[in-house]
Order: sequence, then structure tokens, then C-alpha cells
Amino acid sequence: MTPTGAKRLFRAVVPDGIYQWLAHHKRQVSMGRVRWGSLGRQTPIGTHWGHDRGQPIDRYYIERFLARQAADVQGRTLEVGDARYTRRFGASRVTRSDILHALPGNPEATFVGDIAHAVDIPSDAFDCVLFTQVLQYVFDVQAAVRQLHRILQPGGVALLTVPGIIKVDWGAMEQWPDCWRFTSRSVHRLFEQSFGPGNVRVESFGNVRAAVATLHGLAREDLRTADLDVHDPHYEVVIGVRAVKSRG
Repeated sequence: MTPTGAKRLFRAVVPDGIYQWLAHHKRQVSMGRVRWGSLGRQTPIGTHWGHDRGQPIDRYYIERFLARQAADVQGRTLEVGDARYTRRFGASRVTRSDILHALPGNPEATFVGDIAHAVDIPSDAFDCVLFTQVLQYVFDVQAAVRQLHRILQPGGVALLTVPGIIKVDWGAMEQWPDCWRFTSRSVHRLFEQSFGPGNVRVESFGNVRAAVATLHGLAREDLRTADLDVHDPHYEVVIGVRAVKSRG
């Protein structure tokens, strides 16, 4: 039987209502219609990065990255804003903990100022620098990376995370201008300019589900861990950088 004959037979034996329903849904499939559910909205589900629902998804990835590099957090360290990750991942290996804050007013800050112009921070001073989700707020990123290289001791390690797919932080734009988003390729080239080939390792975290959830302000608790842990390099939510200052 030819395809045309089969179609005529099918039309003859199938009740009209069922035939029309099947034809309608065939058109839906061919047009690529999607059942969006709770995601089919033009405003995000949450507006607080996931903090109001649990652990933000980007923080889940940041802490996975730092946990893998925990052995690097030792000796004299420098962290931005506070020392929470220094304490969590460095523990007893840390001999001195310093804090950098961009603006005055942080009583815990050892140094105050923009990392791109960090003239008050001594050279060759730190065994480890932790910069999590900071570089996007620095306009002159090349100068910032040069300063990070300068303040590390030979053999010292910079551990950074930067955003890939994430909303723009307009809420803090006056104090902390949100300037950049990165890819694995761009951040690798950026750090190799100062740290040199072979001294920079980059990895990304995320997939399309994690990216959509992040943009909707959902939290880790809204997804299964198995879904978060799937890695798809086409959807970089968070990018981690480990850069080592050469001893030579």
C-alpha cells in the first residue's frame, strides 16, 4: 500500500473527532510548541539570586570549585569582603588572613581599594588569593589580573570564580558597577597574559537547566543535585580559575 493509500484508509476508519485531535497535536509538535509551566513568564520566580529559597545555584558551583582546590588555601591568604571561604577551606593551614574591601566601612578589612589599583597591597606577599564573583565588578580587568599576579608570592595561587550566565546586578550598580560576563576561553586568555602559558587552569560548571534556574532566581534546593552536576560546556553558569605564579 502506498503512503497515500494508507492515509486514506486511516482517515476512513478513525472517528472524525479523534482524527481532528491528532491532526491538531501533530501541528503543535511540528511547530515546536513547549509546555513552559512555571517558567512561562516574563518576570523571574525569585529576585534575590536564590538566597530567599536556599543556597544560590552559583554558590553551589563556587563551593564545589573551592573544595577541589582546598589544599591551595594555606599560608598567608587574601579574600574579598570577608574571610568565610578562607576559614572554611583553609582551616589550620592558614597562618594569616587578610581581607580586601573596595570601599571604606568594613571593620574587618586589612586593605581598602580597587584591586586594579592596589598600590597599598605589598608585592610577593600572599600564598593564596581568593576572588569569588568579584572580577565582573572591576572595569579594568587586565590591570586587576596584573595586580593579582604581583601580590602573590612565587608559587602562590589565585583562586577565582566569575559569572557566565547570570542576571545583571542592577540593584548594586551605583556602588558596584556590574561590567562583565565571561567564558572559559576569554578568562583563560586573560589570565595567561599575566601568569603565562601552562600556569592557568579553567573549568566551567552548569547546563541548560541550571542556567534557566539561575536566571529565574531559584536555589540549589529547587533542583536535584544530579541535575546540577551535569556539565554542558555550552551553558557556563560559573567559571573557576586556578592561576599559579611561576617561581622562575
